[in-house]
Amino acid sequence: MASVRAFLAAWGLARRIVGMTFRARLEYRGEFLMGIGIGIVWQVSIIVFATVLLGRFPGMGGWPSDAVLLIAAMRMFSHGLFVLCLGRVHMLATLVQEGRIDGYLLRPMPVYRQVQLTYFPANAIGDLLVGVSMFTGAVWSIDLHWTPLRIAYVIAGLLGGMLTEAAIFTAISSLHLHFPAANAWSVWTEELLATFGNYPLKILPGVISGALTFLLPLAFIAYLPAAVLTGHTSGLGVPGFIAAASPLIGLAAFVASRLLWNRSLRHYTGVNG
Repeated sequence: MASVRAFLAAWGLARRIVGMTFRARLEYRGEFLMGIGIGIVWQVSIIVFATVLLGRFPGMGGWPSDAVLLIAAMRMFSHGLFVLCLGRVHMLATLVQEGRIDGYLLRPMPVYRQVQLTYFPANAIGDLLVGVSMFTGAVWSIDLHWTPLRIAYVIAGLLGGMLTEAAIFTAISSLHLHFPAANAWSVWTEELLATFGNYPLKILPGVISGALTFLLPLAFIAYLPAAVLTGHTSGLGVPGFIAAASPLIGLAAFVASRLLWNRSLRHYTGVNG
C-alpha cells in the first residue's frame, strides 16, 4: 500500500506540474495560439501531399487509397500523442549543451520525468486536432466492420505507435547525454518518419523497407497495425504474428529504451566530460 500511495502521489504531483506549465503557456496567448497553428500547418501540409499523391496513384503497393489513408491517419494520431505525452526528449541535447541537465540530477524526481514536465507543448494540440480529424475521416471512409476486437486493436495500435516513436527518440536522446551534437540525428530521424511513415513500405526497395522495419522500427508505428486491420498481411517482410503484436513490441521497445536512457544517465559526466 505504501508503494501505491507513493506512486499516486508522484503522478499527482506530475499532474499539478502539467497544469502549472499549461497555465504558464496561456499567459502568452499569442505564442500559445501560434504553437497550435504551427502544429496544424505542419500536419495539414502532410495531408495535402498525401492527397495529391493518392489522387495521382489510386493504389500504392497493392493497397487501395482508403487503406493508405488509414496508415497516414494512424501515424499522425500516434505522433500527436507522442508530442503531447513524451515529446520533450527532443530538447535533451539543448539541456546538455547548456549544462541545465546537471540541475535536474539534484531534484527528488526521475530526470526523464522532469524533462517531460519542463513545458507544455502547445503544438501538440494542433497535431492532435489534425490527427484526430484525419483518423475520423479514414475510419469513416474505409470499408471495415468495426467489431469490438477491431476497435480495441486500433486503440492499442495508436498507443503502440506512440510508444514506438517514443522509444526511437528516447534511444537517440540517450546519446545526447554523451554526444550533444547528436541532435542532428533526431532531426534526420524525424524527417524519415514524416517522409516514409505515411505509406506502405512495400513501395520501397527491399533493403530500405527492411531497414525501416528492423533498424529504425518505423513500420511498427502505423504500417504493420494498419496491415493487420485491413488484411494486407502478405509481403510485409515479417511474419503475421509479429505484425499483429506491434502494440506489444512498441511497449517492449519503450521499456528497453528507458533502460538504455537510465544506463546512459548513470554514466553522464557533465557537459565538460
